Amino acid sequence: MPATFRIRGVFAAILAVSLFPFSQQDRLQQVRSRFERETDPVRRAKLMVPLEKVEFDQIEKQVSGSELSAALDNLREYENDATGCGKSLDALGVNAEKHSAGFKELEISVRESLRRLNNVLVSLSADEQKPFLEIRDDLDQLNRHLIKELFPSQPGNSPGAAKPKN
Repeated sequence: MPATFRIRGVFAAILAVSLFPFSQQDRLQQVRSRFERETDPVRRAKLMVPLEKVEFDQIEKQVSGSELSAALDNLREYENDATGCGKSLDALGVNAEKHSAGFKELEISVRESLRRLNNVLVSLSADEQKPFLEIRDDLDQLNRHLIKELFPSQPGNSPGAAKPKN
């Protein structure tokens, strides 16, 4: 009986190693490749959630390893992707309140990126924070825009701020 447990243990270990996810860099390349191949704005925006996760895993690793230039490059790339998705969704001319697909995923991704970026910022000196803060401000503006698109009739929104679309 102990031999069968050992065989099962070895089999489980082999299975775990074979199913172990790609390395962080491989996963980033895989998700980025899927994102770049996608042409539909809604599906592209939906890919921002997994892209944000792997991008920020990489950014956090780079910041903790004092690779601030590389982290900043990755953050700029994420910001460009998020901004591009936002513009593509806006160009569709749909009412995000009624047809939220893509808009809500992009907002979730941007909101989570802001949370994770805030966590990164506390480990940096004031001088190191400056370029990260500029990107943070741009992401915050995008997040606010997406929230206004998704929830145009919230208190505090001016009537013409988010134009209803069909």
